[in-house]
Amino acid sequence: MTTVFDFLARGGPVMVPILGCSVLTIATALERTWFWTSLLKRESQVVNEVLEAARQDLDEAAAIAARANDTPVGRFLSAPLRLKNPSPETFRLALENAGDKEFVQMRRGDKLLETIVAVAPLLGLLGTVTGLIATFNNLNIGGGGNTDTSQAAAGIGEALITTAAGMVVAILALLVFRIMVTFQGQQMDYFSEAGNELELIYRQYWYEPALSAVDHPAQPPRSEPFVAERY
Repeated sequence: MTTVFDFLARGGPVMVPILGCSVLTIATALERTWFWTSLLKRESQVVNEVLEAARQDLDEAAAIAARANDTPVGRFLSAPLRLKNPSPETFRLALENAGDKEFVQMRRGDKLLETIVAVAPLLGLLGTVTGLIATFNNLNIGGGGNTDTSQAAAGIGEALITTAAGMVVAILALLVFRIMVTFQGQQMDYFSEAGNELELIYRQYWYEPALSAVDHPAQPPRSEPFVAERY
């Protein structure tokens, strides 16, 4: 632990914000790992149960989705099923609105990581500049005195440490960001597929049969025309 603190101390004051960026990156990675783990663990089961129940009973499908309301996909599928006899357009609008809300939650941390990816190398570059300034100040060029080589080496070390630290933090943040974006893209496709399947079931099993029953009500049996018998 002492070695780590000594290493950070040799990097100079610029290492403080770089260390803060690394802490934020690790915290975001851990929080997003928990989020995606809890999301993916029950996702397929909830979708399959809701779609299977929707073919038989919409109320049962709505109840299953409501019980999974602690998951993004449960809230997504529950939104249109809570409506009373919606039109297909209203059904799709409810799906899209719920999907947009869930995608916002999936994108949490993106802006922070993008900022760290951009700022961390600049902080490293700033540390490089300050380290080189300290190095040239310690060289005492033209002063006629002895050059303090240890102080000059310390300035060069500060420049190299901050540069390396800034690049490492930026690379780590970029990797976490790209993994998150990959998961987000996969989830958007999966939500779209599940939503389209649920909408198709609603149209095929419930809306169109009800519409057909209204347009073509059951007709009473037709009686035979009366024909007078001839005697």
